[in-house]
Amino acid sequence: MLDIPAGPIDWRAKGFWAPDGVRTAAELAETRPGLFDGGFTWPVLVVRRAAVEANVATMAAYCARHGFDFAPHAKTTMAPGLIAAQFAAGAWGMTVATPNQALVLRRLGVSRVLIANQVLDPTALRWLAAEHTRGAEVYFQVDSVAGVEVAAAAVRGHPGVLRVLVELGHAGGRTGCRTLADLASVARAAAAADGLDLVGVTGYEGQLAELAEVDAFLDRLAEGVRTLSAAGLLPARPLVSAGGSAWFDRVAERLAGAGPGRLILRSGASVTHDDGFYRERTPFNRVPGEGPLVPALEMWAQVLSTPEPGLAIAGMGKRDAPIDEGLPVVTAIRRGGTLAPAPGLAVTRLNDHHTYLSVPPGVQVTPGDLLRFGLSHPCTAFDKWREIPVVDDDLHVVDVLHTYF
Repeated sequence: MLDIPAGPIDWRAKGFWAPDGVRTAAELAETRPGLFDGGFTWPVLVVRRAAVEANVATMAAYCARHGFDFAPHAKTTMAPGLIAAQFAAGAWGMTVATPNQALVLRRLGVSRVLIANQVLDPTALRWLAAEHTRGAEVYFQVDSVAGVEVAAAAVRGHPGVLRVLVELGHAGGRTGCRTLADLASVARAAAAADGLDLVGVTGYEGQLAELAEVDAFLDRLAEGVRTLSAAGLLPARPLVSAGGSAWFDRVAERLAGAGPGRLILRSGASVTHDDGFYRERTPFNRVPGEGPLVPALEMWAQVLSTPEPGLAIAGMGKRDAPIDEGLPVVTAIRRGGTLAPAPGLAVTRLNDHHTYLSVPPGVQVTPGDLLRFGLSHPCTAFDKWREIPVVDDDLHVVDVLHTYF
């Protein structure tokens, strides 16, 4: 059972209007306040409960159909409530990017964590080995003989074992061995090192732009698994892991031939999807019969000023909304309690706390109007918010997500 702390919601919670007193997520779930009833202020990020539930079910079913285990990347949300929902749907484990994130998940009670990075900090490495003695399964990646040597030296004389996967990369990518020969060299070093347990092979295809490039890389990854298995360097059923949120259909197809391993998909953004980057790049655009995913994140912000024709300024900025993979998009206007479409309204840029909107002729935008925004790239949305209301289809708050960044 995941341990989900019940943190207080008070004046420190952005988006909640609580100048006096303290509330809890349980109290809000019981009273179900409306988003516009005075208990919230603008801007506020909200999560649609029905959309999250649909996305979690979709990915669980997808992995089951294709024979994959699911270890979604928790760095997307670092929200115990969403992590718990994915485990309830059958997730095999959780992926993180750093030892610090692994520590958070272990303290939350997650027993199986995959660190999708090489770990070189001796302090963190000794902690990972100690977690092994406590019965946890924590894995990380190695992509160099030097990395293997650092890990082995860090735990020499300490109890516990470090479970590692050798990582294959590609030219111009981030980490990972660039050739299969290098992959084999690192695998031999890891297999021979005291204190290390080589359990599998991993890679990341998400930075590749073209389908042919992705397929070629994943085919090399599968070849690497077969080669290392034939050399006796891997266990009988190695872990084989890949999968961002843009190409998981190709991962499912190309890694099917990797051999009798445990195939693990790591796609993290699928839990909320988005109205931008992943809307355009979701694999379900290529295989619509397998999906879909639906956007679960939305931002509500107020129009502060209409200082000149064709321009409106909303009270939302880079401190609130992600812009690294595309600008927010206006999806509706709320005025006088009524929700209406927002034809032609377009975000042109953001300052720290202001959003600039282009207003076409004939479209009325008035100071005080509320705008609903869809966002692009959930991975850089959640980290700007410590508490996030979860709403039902009528925009009543039914829960609160706490994030741990």
